[in-house]
Amino acid sequence: MENNSSSCKTNKPPSCGSLVTILSLDGGGVRGIITGVILDFLEKQLQELDGEDVRLVDYFDVVAGTSTGGLMTAMLTAPDETGRPLFAAKDIVPFYFQHSPKIFPQPGRFFGKLPRLPKLLSGPKYDGTYLRGIIDMFLGETRLHQTLTNVVIPTFDIKKLQPTIFSSYQALVDPSLNVNISDICIGTSAAPTFFPPHYFTNVDSQGKTTEFHLVDGGVTANNPTLVAMTTVSNQIMKKSSDMGELTPLGYNRFLVISVGTGTANKEEKYNAKKAAKWGIISWLYDDGSTPLLEIINESSRDLVHFHSSVVFSALKSEDKYLRIDDDTLDKDESYMDLATETNLENLVRIGEKMLKNRVAHMNIDTGDYEPVPDNVTNGQELKKFAKILSDERKLRIMKSDAMNKDSSK
Repeated sequence: MENNSSSCKTNKPPSCGSLVTILSLDGGGVRGIITGVILDFLEKQLQELDGEDVRLVDYFDVVAGTSTGGLMTAMLTAPDETGRPLFAAKDIVPFYFQHSPKIFPQPGRFFGKLPRLPKLLSGPKYDGTYLRGIIDMFLGETRLHQTLTNVVIPTFDIKKLQPTIFSSYQALVDPSLNVNISDICIGTSAAPTFFPPHYFTNVDSQGKTTEFHLVDGGVTANNPTLVAMTTVSNQIMKKSSDMGELTPLGYNRFLVISVGTGTANKEEKYNAKKAAKWGIISWLYDDGSTPLLEIINESSRDLVHFHSSVVFSALKSEDKYLRIDDDTLDKDESYMDLATETNLENLVRIGEKMLKNRVAHMNIDTGDYEPVPDNVTNGQELKKFAKILSDERKLRIMKSDAMNKDSSK
């Protein structure tokens, strides 16, 4: 496939409609099961409206994902041999059940937590061999520009000490970034202390070789919503024909669904008195968790949600921004790598519970999540968003057909 075409994209561009549609997926390891439950629900609502063959990729201009969210982004947007997505949303949870125990092998019941201690002085907790193998098997040589809609996947390059954001928009103009999706997924999932950093080289269409030294995208943006929005704004500034008459900061024309993977009850996790006694090792390992990495991820997650909440509130467009998350998980539920059958099944129940929870907005004065005054659940709100997405898709198809008809005269 040539690198100068976006003809592989399945949906009509924003210039044919009235909105820019973005789906954003947080990182969180095995907690991606929670996201899988929510995405399955959303896709089923779209199928009820438009038929069983439609997929999430048919409705979103951008799918953004970090770490486990980056893997799901690839699953939903990479093409199979027929030109449709490799995975439907309903396939995500079974995929995690099948492969998570091998990606994160658990200690035997007679050894307590000892085998879970990361090899802090000799290497990462997991070697990542199985994860790399399964990603390579499914994604093969598929390159970034071949995704069925635009994707944005953050990583961090430890050699350059700066973020590397892989965007299918950018891949069309910068051949050095048009790398294999499999390499992006391995890189964005390489959480420090859990997996080794991912080194690879890319030889682009002009024969230039570029090196990458990547770790987990959560170091950059565990919640990639803002990265996705600014990537679209950059395209608008470049006066891309796909963007029509949109303005770079016209976020009132954006529709954003942002899905988190939950976090532990903040009152029960850490405290200053306990952390005051920590040295280097304790900041990297505390009773099965990695405090330093969690702090980085949670800070990114909440700061992005705060910024997004302020932007959509200022534009009186709160009805076009939906954040689904839960900050009441217990300690075991919050682990990124607890891949026991019991915990995986519990994560499914948490996802189902989140659909029944009332929609919560961030109080931009306190930072707390507060249920909206109306007694509306996340599931009900997703049904409303599904109708908007369906109407937008139909509008784009109608306008595109009309333009094609006029051009053929």
